[in-house]
Amino acid sequence: MDLNIRKTVIHNVKENSPQELESTIVDSIERQEEHLLPGLGVLFELIWEKSSKEDRDHMISTLEGGLAQ
Repeated sequence: MDLNIRKTVIHNVKENSPQELESTIVDSIERQEEHLLPGLGVLFELIWEKSSKEDRDHMISTLEGGLAQ
């Protein structure tokens, strides 16, 4: 079976509004289900690839602060 998680996730959210995208992310985080983590990873990858160096530095700083808690 050829399962392409990236293509599936992108296909499932491609037409979503910003509010729907936010809802998808929040719901995935709140449900804390392991099978949702790859989808969040795909969304993060898309964000990372489209972000400037400054935005990436900010994300890393935010992540670092979250890990320190």
